[in-house]
Amino acid sequence: MLESFSAETLARMQFAFTVSFHIIFPAFSIGLASYLAVLNALWLKTRDETYLHLFTYWKKIFAMAFGMGVVSGIVMSYQFGTNWAVFSDKAGPVIGPLMGYEVLSAFFLEAGFLGIMLFGRNRVGDGLHMFATAMVAAGTLFSATWIIAVNSWMQTPQGHGINELGQFVPEDWMAIIFSPSFPYRLVHMVLAAYLTTALVVGGVGAWHLLRDRLDPTARRMFSMAMWMILFVAPLQIFAGDQHGLNTLEHQPTKVMAMEGHFESHPDGAPLILFGWPDQEAQEMKYSVEIPKLSSLILKHSWDAPLDGLDTVAREDQPPVAIVFWSFRVMVGLGFCFLGLAIWSVTKRAMGRLYDSPWLQRVAVLLGPTGFIAVLAGWITTEVGRQPFTVYGLLRTSDSLSPVQAPAVAASLAGFAVVYFFVFGAGTIYILAMMAKPAATPRLGLRDGPIRTAGLTPAQQSNPDALHDD
Repeated sequence: MLESFSAETLARMQFAFTVSFHIIFPAFSIGLASYLAVLNALWLKTRDETYLHLFTYWKKIFAMAFGMGVVSGIVMSYQFGTNWAVFSDKAGPVIGPLMGYEVLSAFFLEAGFLGIMLFGRNRVGDGLHMFATAMVAAGTLFSATWIIAVNSWMQTPQGHGINELGQFVPEDWMAIIFSPSFPYRLVHMVLAAYLTTALVVGGVGAWHLLRDRLDPTARRMFSMAMWMILFVAPLQIFAGDQHGLNTLEHQPTKVMAMEGHFESHPDGAPLILFGWPDQEAQEMKYSVEIPKLSSLILKHSWDAPLDGLDTVAREDQPPVAIVFWSFRVMVGLGFCFLGLAIWSVTKRAMGRLYDSPWLQRVAVLLGPTGFIAVLAGWITTEVGRQPFTVYGLLRTSDSLSPVQAPAVAASLAGFAVVYFFVFGAGTIYILAMMAKPAATPRLGLRDGPIRTAGLTPAQQSNPDALHDD
């Protein structure tokens, strides 16, 4: 089935496949680590056991998501050496140190304190346990910072020179790290992680509320998640708009593809809501448009001119249909999240937040869609950068290793089979944990009375300790 694809296409498919699996786990663990830090702080401050039950419940899910994120990330790093060795050779002097900083400053921080956070509540003091939980949360944010710095440099490269071997060599590290798109991209990604986690927590809380609307842990997680979505969703829409303006300045071709503008519009460009991009014919078919609204959004003027893809050579254009539709999926879901936030705050004001089955059903339905929005945004960003790996400087076709298509096809098939079993099993296990109420004690011999030599009942173990193993 894969014989008709080139080695480059297969290598791109392989990287897209693995990065799509990988990105959902960090996106979840970044938000969940911060949520755990908040829950732990609230437990220490209030001694309300609801927070402790929620911390114990979500930390197990975090551990699974963190582990799968690490494994899926390691696989990606090998692909830089197998399929993209030329890219690694040319961009390695810039990207290698940044990835090294990520491991040294972020991953070590996460891994170093993870054990204390997971198993240390009854083994270290409350202060050290809280510090460890906060460090794990900080580590996930540092990790995102370094990865986004790498990606931003690939999108808007600066601060480098090119030596006689054609390699990008660092000349100004501050310019490399803080490239023009870095702050917008970092804020957009971190907010996306928080929003994704809030949707999952809210969906799980809603699921259990539909079964027992008096469950205090379900009520607490649902309420906290709805507050978080109400706070983050509008911020994310604003951040996305600012990110779009930055992209228009530094990567205008990507915005042309996102907007579906094949033609230039000297007197104001329409906002194309829907349509069918025909890249071969260089036109948008069956389009539904709002006149001049794109100019108003992108340049704050009804009559502002906007260039189209007719100003870009065809060999420099990204795949328009993919970028056009993935962008609409991301934006459409973003406004769905805002609608959920407004609905929930309205119900809260009416005193019916926990007594609205339809609100909770919609929250369950939207629970996993944060991951879809993250993937759609990532596709928009990465496919919109094509045909370059380093924007404007290094083409994807010139970044490929000297590999043969059958070899890449075989490894892609192998990845698909392994990922299906490994991450499929992990995802099913996480869903099974989420299906249990937060305060449900674990089943098994360790939760029953402890006896010695089968004769004398021993003292009942501490329930908190049982939860914390």
